[in-house]
Amino acid sequence: MKNNVSPMLRDNSLTGKTVVITGGGSGLGKAMALTLLRLGARVAICSRNEEKLRNAVAELRTHSGNDQVTYATCDVREQAQVDAALEKIRNTFGSFNGLINNAAGNFVSPTERLSSRAFDVIIDIVLRGTKNMTLSAGKYWIANNIRPVSVVNIVTTYAWTGSGYVVPSAAAKAGVLALTRSLAVEWAKYDMRFNAVAPGPFPTKGAWERLLPGDLARKFDPAARVPLRRTGRHEELADLVSYLISDFSGYINGEVITIDGGEWLQGAGQFNGFEAVTPEQWDALQQMIKSKKK
Repeated sequence: MKNNVSPMLRDNSLTGKTVVITGGGSGLGKAMALTLLRLGARVAICSRNEEKLRNAVAELRTHSGNDQVTYATCDVREQAQVDAALEKIRNTFGSFNGLINNAAGNFVSPTERLSSRAFDVIIDIVLRGTKNMTLSAGKYWIANNIRPVSVVNIVTTYAWTGSGYVVPSAAAKAGVLALTRSLAVEWAKYDMRFNAVAPGPFPTKGAWERLLPGDLARKFDPAARVPLRRTGRHEELADLVSYLISDFSGYINGEVITIDGGEWLQGAGQFNGFEAVTPEQWDALQQMIKSKKK
């Protein structure tokens, strides 16, 4: 695992926290899980791929020294599966009081080339999935007087700027940000806090292969857009999210924190540079993506 750096918070800062992480079987979700476990939390990771989850749990136990980690398979787009997954987690840990909505999907394409189905897939994973998890968890917390609670939603800087060539993702993430801010006000009376984190470029194998297949990663070097001239390290995001889950951030509510090295300030819309891609290059890109899926 990439995260070999000691967490920012002191040991046992998250003892007593039980956190559910969607998209927790790989990439940033797994990095966040590792840091939470190292800080004493109990963690449940969720995704559709049971084999990936099982392997991630074994890896997390080994690298964190904390065996209080489990998994539950579910497709966040399906409310019944979400309800069943959260029930399984409650049966394992007794309860939970933290949620990180991290599951996402994205790809680059001219919007006129998108089918309605392709658009819906991203909306359903990002916005519907976040709604499903939040509604199921929130109703449980309210009915059982679980307090305090912290929810962190992973959005993106183009949630408020918009961005060409990733329009479904931009629309969905904007909805998640509105959901975050709205519930931060409405459900504060239940001692729930809702915050969002907007990462810039944080390399993950799966996501980057979908967004920048072939030599596009070299042609559109994400680090070149960042004033700090580098991409983010997984532990940097994990530390920020751990702080927002912790009681140390108890007066932060309804906030979105950007962690992008100054990228969006340098030029809003992470994918607007794709204007330079020719129709022939888009054709080649689509063929590359299709071959990857196969």
